Amino acid sequence: MALSERENYLRTAAFQGGEWIPISLHISPASWTQLGRDMEEVALRHPLIFPGFQPGQREADPADYGPVYREGERFTDAWGCVWHNTWGGLEGQVVEHPLADWSALAHWRPPDPLVTGDRGPADWAAQRERVAACRRAGELTSGGVPHGFFLMRLWYLRGFERLMADLIEGPPQLDALSRLLVDHNLTIVRQWLDMGVDMVDFGEDLGAQTASLISPAAFRRWVAPAYRQLMQPCRAAGAHVYLHSDGHILELVDDLIACGVTILNPQDLCNGIDNLASHVKGRVCISLDIDRQRIVPFGTRAEIRELIREEVVKLGSPRGGFMFAGGIYPPTPAENVDALCCALEEFRTYWWDGRGG
Repeated sequence: MALSERENYLRTAAFQGGEWIPISLHISPASWTQLGRDMEEVALRHPLIFPGFQPGQREADPADYGPVYREGERFTDAWGCVWHNTWGGLEGQVVEHPLADWSALAHWRPPDPLVTGDRGPADWAAQRERVAACRRAGELTSGGVPHGFFLMRLWYLRGFERLMADLIEGPPQLDALSRLLVDHNLTIVRQWLDMGVDMVDFGEDLGAQTASLISPAAFRRWVAPAYRQLMQPCRAAGAHVYLHSDGHILELVDDLIACGVTILNPQDLCNGIDNLASHVKGRVCISLDIDRQRIVPFGTRAEIRELIREEVVKLGSPRGGFMFAGGIYPPTPAENVDALCCALEEFRTYWWDGRGG
């Protein structure tokens, strides 16, 4: 009997073999606006990549983008951070930081995560029903903390340059603020664990183009203790820990695994496919973030196919431990999205259909 999507995903994550490589391809709101009907036609041609997609399902209306995604908008979130957006459909940036002066910490408190999310009200009853519906349907269940849950939250609150100085100087306020953020996120994590989800998602961007944003020593001092407090309860409850990070993070992988990460979502080319194969493969499940800087937006169909083939051959295995999780952003044309979908479909069963040795 064929595995269900949930069974295949969990077997892949646990290196217990599978029947195909799990694939998740996210089309950014900005690309929906850019590509419009052409993108819809691609989605309809590839039901394996976009299961259940129907004509007219995704109309790109910039007014529906939501806070911090609408061009020209200034938005104050529940933390007191002021965001500004200059490109509709992409996330904006924090331009005003409520804790730019440490003196403000004495009167500042995080939002209550049981009542409000980062950018609107929290509806935990609806989340419980969603998880229950997924469980009844035999689907993977998951929940997570907002993207930018700790290190990025610190720089949203303090400002990037001020935070970099804090990480060197180590003011006592930084420890106090870190504890507040851990407590906030732990409340969210406990909600998901109470629901019995299969996986808890964590995401923030720890890397730049060629190196991690902070040193491994700074990561161990300031970030790893928070990660462990949030991730170890997930592992104790039997839930997978999924961590996404943009950028080069190879020097942090050992620490991330030690914190409890079981599924790591690194970007491919800025970390290097061969580097990931030698340092990460087999140690933690790789949910590979497909290139969005060079080959996918600007390459030929043949180059896109070869990228996916190389990644499957070098990072995959009949034991599992390898998935794809890609994102499409401007200026990627619809033709290249179609080429990517074709390549993903071609190689998704490579390790189980006789081609994988």
